[in-house]
Amino acid sequence: MGLQRMDNVSIVVEDLDAAIAFFTELGMELEGTAEIEGRWADRTVGLDGVRSVIAMMRTPDGHGRLELTKFHTPAAIDATPLDPPPNTLGLHRVMFAVDDIDDTIARLRPHGAELLGEVARYEDSYRLCNLRGPAGIIVALAEQIG
Repeated sequence: MGLQRMDNVSIVVEDLDAAIAFFTELGMELEGTAEIEGRWADRTVGLDGVRSVIAMMRTPDGHGRLELTKFHTPAAIDATPLDPPPNTLGLHRVMFAVDDIDDTIARLRPHGAELLGEVARYEDSYRLCNLRGPAGIIVALAEQIG
């Protein structure tokens, strides 16, 4: 049997409530939260004594999910650097299609979003930008035009 789908992307955050608020303002829906702990969690994650809370966020179309994770034990550790630039190796960007990029940026700013660079036009197809979101992750936005 082959690959069926991508189920979710996990983002470890320090402030779960703030991350939920950020992605809710973006337009995602909270599916639910759960406390995660026990031997199965330790074995799955590869850490001892895991105790965390997760919030599963879903895109409006129901196909994309983010799992926001707040570790209580063991405590989360900071990545270096804390706000990696876009050319840093590893996963650190998630892109979302939006109806109105300017409105989305304005709504996310009160939730701590910082525009990296500026909104740029790609040919006659898209307006694009990168924002710094929760836990330093880069959230890219794409508005289709034309």
